[in-house]
Amino acid sequence: MPLTEPHDDHSSAEESVVGAHDAGEAPSAPPEPEPTLPEPVRQRIVALTAAVLPGLAADEVPVPLRRVAKFAPNRRARLGAPAIAAQLTADPLFRQRVTARVLADAGDLGTAVVEGTAPAAADPVEVAALAYLSRPRGWRELIEASGAAVRAEADSAVVAELVREAEQRATRAEHDRAVARVEAEKLRDELARVREELGQLREEARQLTRTLRETQARERKATETLATERGRAARAAADADAELRRARARLAEAEAAAGVARVSAKEARSVDEARLWLLLETIGQAAVGLRRELALDPVEKLPADFVADAFADQPGAAPAGAATRARDTDDPARLDQLLALPRAHLVVDGYNVTKRGFGEMSLEQQRKRLITGLGGIAAQTGDEVTVVFDGAERIHGLPPAPRGVRVLFSRKGETADELIRRLVRAEPAGRPVVVVSSDREVADGVRRHGAYPLGADSLLRRLARS
Repeated sequence: MPLTEPHDDHSSAEESVVGAHDAGEAPSAPPEPEPTLPEPVRQRIVALTAAVLPGLAADEVPVPLRRVAKFAPNRRARLGAPAIAAQLTADPLFRQRVTARVLADAGDLGTAVVEGTAPAAADPVEVAALAYLSRPRGWRELIEASGAAVRAEADSAVVAELVREAEQRATRAEHDRAVARVEAEKLRDELARVREELGQLREEARQLTRTLRETQARERKATETLATERGRAARAAADADAELRRARARLAEAEAAAGVARVSAKEARSVDEARLWLLLETIGQAAVGLRRELALDPVEKLPADFVADAFADQPGAAPAGAATRARDTDDPARLDQLLALPRAHLVVDGYNVTKRGFGEMSLEQQRKRLITGLGGIAAQTGDEVTVVFDGAERIHGLPPAPRGVRVLFSRKGETADELIRRLVRAEPAGRPVVVVSSDREVADGVRRHGAYPLGADSLLRRLARS
């Protein structure tokens, strides 16, 4: 395509650039080498070219730059700088097209650069960049002048930086001198304090020396006193040994006397045991004779059976001597002792024990567990066992009670506490009756009738042990 062929709205600008190029260089002159561009000028040329690349037609952009033209503006000049610089050097037509658009965007400054009359106040880098692209007459001198101006600015910046660093060093030196003066004052104060402390330490050392001498003198006196006391202690130890030997002799005499006393006591105990055996034998033969004389047949029912069969409560007077038989104790060990008595009768407040020991179960499971455990106690001891539950009517479907265990339910209008008291009153005076209940009213009531009240915990522990 000819350089003067118009292809867009900037054709006139391209013609002026071509004319200026023709006017500045003779066609027959050999091409001169590209000048060495200062770095700021090169960067500005690349930035101007990158800015106008998207505005060129696709066929006007060289093939190496078509991919660069699609970059974002901030990446176009940074990533495509080598390719843009190479195309501007190698492709004059591409440079002319770029120049036309750049000059159009530059306005009056671009016109002035093309005419070779750039204002003195203009940025030398911008003037050099426009001169490189448009290449008017004397454009190399403009670039050299721009380079000189850039170097001068760089030198000025270096000089300014040197001046600033010198001022900073001077400021730091002044600050260091001030700090040194302050530190010197602190050191002088510290030296005075150290001297004062040294004087105090010397005085303390003198006092400690005097104290040491006094302590050594006291130590000598204490050593002498210790030697005296050791002599006294040795004499006291000798006296104590003599007294100990005398005490051992008296102890041997006492042991001999105690041996004689034990022999005498053994003989006396043998006599007492013979008397006791004779008394028990007499009582046993008297009981056998009394049973033969009264001709009593073995009974089929016990007093508690009559209470169970009776419907109404018929309280009787408390038997004589009942108060002497009552015990006030909740000791679990007492249960075993009481059950070991001959013909003992164990009466249990059923729900009072089960709800305390295994209340998380249903009532049926509570009754079954308690009755089963009481059957074991009855089998082990051979005692009579009665368990009483609250209930207006007898509960049907109960499993058969174990041998030796009687299961009773209170009737309508009657509580288990009242039934327990009737059972206790029905027993003859002298028979050991044990009532297990943690109810204070039950315990007080049966105690008045001569029974032994125990807490529910004593039975629960006995069942856990079985």
